[in-house]
Amino acid sequence: MTPHHNLIDGQWTPGLSYAPNTNPSDLSDVIGEYAQGGASDVNTAVAAAAAAFPAWSTSGIQARSDALDKIGTEILARKADLGELLAREEGKTLPEAIGEVGRAGQIFKFFAGECLRLSGETVPSVRPGIGVEITREPIGVVGLITPWNFPIAIPAWKIAPALAFGNCVVLKPADLVPGSAWALADIIHRSGIPAGVFNLVMGPGRVIGEALVNHPDVAAISFTGSVGVGRGIAEACVKHGKKVQLEMGGKNPQIVLDDADLNQAVELSAQSGFYSTGQRCTASSRLIVTDQIYPAFIEALQARMACIKVGDARAAGTDMGPVVSQAQLEQDLSYVEIAKAEGAVLAAGGARVACHTGSGKDGYYLAPTLFVDTEAGMRINREEVFGPVVSVIRVKNYEQALAVSNDTPFGLSAGIATTSLKYATHFKRHSQAGMVMVNLPTAGVDYHVPFGGRKGSSYGPREQGRYAQEFYTTVKTAYTLA
Repeated sequence: MTPHHNLIDGQWTPGLSYAPNTNPSDLSDVIGEYAQGGASDVNTAVAAAAAAFPAWSTSGIQARSDALDKIGTEILARKADLGELLAREEGKTLPEAIGEVGRAGQIFKFFAGECLRLSGETVPSVRPGIGVEITREPIGVVGLITPWNFPIAIPAWKIAPALAFGNCVVLKPADLVPGSAWALADIIHRSGIPAGVFNLVMGPGRVIGEALVNHPDVAAISFTGSVGVGRGIAEACVKHGKKVQLEMGGKNPQIVLDDADLNQAVELSAQSGFYSTGQRCTASSRLIVTDQIYPAFIEALQARMACIKVGDARAAGTDMGPVVSQAQLEQDLSYVEIAKAEGAVLAAGGARVACHTGSGKDGYYLAPTLFVDTEAGMRINREEVFGPVVSVIRVKNYEQALAVSNDTPFGLSAGIATTSLKYATHFKRHSQAGMVMVNLPTAGVDYHVPFGGRKGSSYGPREQGRYAQEFYTTVKTAYTLA
């Protein structure tokens, strides 16, 4: 099996060791062997990025735009094979995987344009005869640490703006999904950007991530992952004076009011809770349903869940793929037991299932799981499970629903299903979340607008769209005597 090396200073560099990348739909299928780097690889990659930064940061914006456009073009042209790889290593269904690859290509295309749109200001000084220019400049070497649930889209939405605005990059992808990151690195490598501008260092987070965060020549860290790791990164970055951007957990509420369209509410709840196997930071695992619609909603949601086919991510007819790993499956099942112990009523699922195709493949398959008659204070409603496990809280009215939805340490995404303009408008203003969805799933966002949350979900400037410049550039104010 061909080993996949790290990319450092424009060269494919052997790792200290290699780890297998295993298909969660079929544990007998090893996708490849991927490099495990060490702190010395991080040091070499950062040195290469720092050496490349002066020329890249002052290079012509057309050259940067052309490189990003070329990357986006190849990604879009290869949606099918890259989507196949993504579904194979992460476990989301093939249509979802192909859609994610398409989004990655669109992100690079968007930021190819942003290279040409970066603007500044010229303003008069309060002192006569003096002019003031306000401009944005790249910040330097940026360390990017990405998660396993979106193995090509999230690296893309960090790499593309970093390069567009003239920074140099060291990417550390998640251990579970190195294949998509390696394929993306290969495309970037062949785009013609200078050696050292982009570097890929794969390996364990406790080694590679820590070395990146603590390296004195890394100017900024952008991280997407768990709350605990994110908080540790924030502390280290503040200590070292680095810029930091964090996207962490969510416990996203989906309100269903009595006046909601029942079929629409059920469908968006099913999509929010179970598609991508519930492994999205914007997934809604907390459904808040008002009294009158509650019985009909539960019955209809159970019927909808019974139609969800769980199986091999690449198989035709699969609606929900496997959980990504044994550790994640154990975490999901542990929360099932926690919910039962706390008195929640298990209405559907809650156990491992066989692949729907009857292939006999051994994978991390978990039935879509629903708990009803839960209380807002239960752990199942307070902590992020990150799997296809959804709980329902019954409330009296909109006012109580709003209070329960905001009663969380997180604040990433929130949704409401209603036909009332009054309640929809009020919720958009008073929901304590960074993103609000009206009659739409909580999961599913555009690439050209800001992404991020509040409270424990996010820290630092927003990602994506033109708001990405807030993190990947620094502002300079220059005075000139006329």
